[in-house]
Amino acid sequence: MNSKFRLSRLVRTAASEIYIIWEADRRIGQVHLHYAHDTIHATIMFEVDLSVTEEEDLLQQIDEDIVSSYLPSFEREDLLVTIFRGEEVNSFSYSPDELDDLGPED
Repeated sequence: MNSKFRLSRLVRTAASEIYIIWEADRRIGQVHLHYAHDTIHATIMFEVDLSVTEEEDLLQQIDEDIVSSYLPSFEREDLLVTIFRGEEVNSFSYSPDELDDLGPED
């Protein structure tokens, strides 16, 4: 599959992952995946408008690149996806050092 999107992992735990979704140098959103035994919950937050075809292509890429590597033989009916559209207003950290903004290469 020739991927239009690139997924950069921000966080990984034993039961979840968060990725930033890039299209070239443009950040288009985030995907949060939560692994609950045989069910996988995905929440996608888009910061831009995508066509239905682009959304379907991205879901297929998430399935092939991430979900299938976690649980290769699960039933696709057990992948539950919720999609939101919004914008990042601000971010906050208690870290004493300012964190650099993540770019598409991170």
